[in-house]
Amino acid sequence: MFVRRLEDCQQFIAGDCSLLREFFHPDKEQLNIGYSLAHAEVLPGETTCCHRIKQSSEVYYIIDGEGLMHINNQQFSVEKGCAIYIPEGANQYIKNVGKNILKFLCIVSPPWQADNEEVEKKEKGSS
Repeated sequence: MFVRRLEDCQQFIAGDCSLLREFFHPDKEQLNIGYSLAHAEVLPGETTCCHRIKQSSEVYYIIDGEGLMHINNQQFSVEKGCAIYIPEGANQYIKNVGKNILKFLCIVSPPWQADNEEVEKKEKGSS
């Protein structure tokens, strides 16, 4: 058995500018899983950078907060208890439209790889 506690996972700023803590990645823990699992946070009023994962699909599961999810040319209001499927290659970003931190799980299959992600960098002063 392999157990990870959120507080034991190092937080860092991900390429899409979210605050990320990685729970599981098969390349790092030598786990026999076909996905990676991370916990993300977006501060109130903030928006992640538009990005796409070229050859992996992704699922967000909203744990807390309210957001506006953008996938390609569509947008959806999301809140605690919502699961969002993001197809491979889709342009995506999420904006925290609430007063609390937006918290969600990110499940990427096949597992997330840096060379598989393209991120549009934000201009200074934009959120």
